[in-house]
Amino acid sequence: MKNRPQYALTSVDHALRLAVLLQVEGPLSVSDAAERLGVARSTAHRLLSMLVYRDFARQGEDRRYHAGPVISLTADSQSRTALLRTVAMPHLHALVGRLNESANLLVLAGDYARFIASVEGTQALRVGTREGMVFPAHLTSGGKLMLADLTSDERAELYAAERWDGREDDRPDLGALDKELAVVRDRGFAINKDRTESGVTAIGRGIRVGDRVEAAVTVSMPTVRFDESRLVDVVSALALTARDIEHDLQDALRVESHP
Repeated sequence: MKNRPQYALTSVDHALRLAVLLQVEGPLSVSDAAERLGVARSTAHRLLSMLVYRDFARQGEDRRYHAGPVISLTADSQSRTALLRTVAMPHLHALVGRLNESANLLVLAGDYARFIASVEGTQALRVGTREGMVFPAHLTSGGKLMLADLTSDERAELYAAERWDGREDDRPDLGALDKELAVVRDRGFAINKDRTESGVTAIGRGIRVGDRVEAAVTVSMPTVRFDESRLVDVVSALALTARDIEHDLQDALRVESHP
């Protein structure tokens, strides 16, 4: 279970978020970084300069900042993730408008679910941004949906004992997980109530591209505000959002492949 530290250091949080953005989305200008963090350009520049100093970032000839050797991923991974986020953002904002709860976009990263986009609700009591964070996939609503779309062999390989050396206590029981994921497949949505963060409940829906669930969209809310009577409305809103993201992403991929 993951909870925000009582005495969180904002500057450290900002630097780590920037590092994740560079890793999973690709190059950022100083203005881009400032806008994403909600800080002044001068602050963003200082943060990026420190990341460059520690090799978490590098500055290209175009003056934009790229992932450095410490965190660099393949260009294809960055491009696909960045495109998915760009396409999904307007729909996440629309989802927040419908439900007034925070909305998120997740992708699978090994046995973790990574939040690549997050839009906060506007209520005073709300779940804050989770962008850049990772949680065990088998505990999150979005992660369950993506795991449920894997074959039994793919899940067995992902949770093979030798891959969990040093993390044995956190490794899920594969038989129990398979049963839970079968229910998720049948229902078409998943719920995470207090399993990753105390006091937070999330409901998720998969985003299918082609024949695979490549991402998931979720709504997260304070558990005290979660009521099963809202479930039909939330799941319906998620289904509409997932459908719209799938449609726009397919269009964007066609344009990208036939410029």
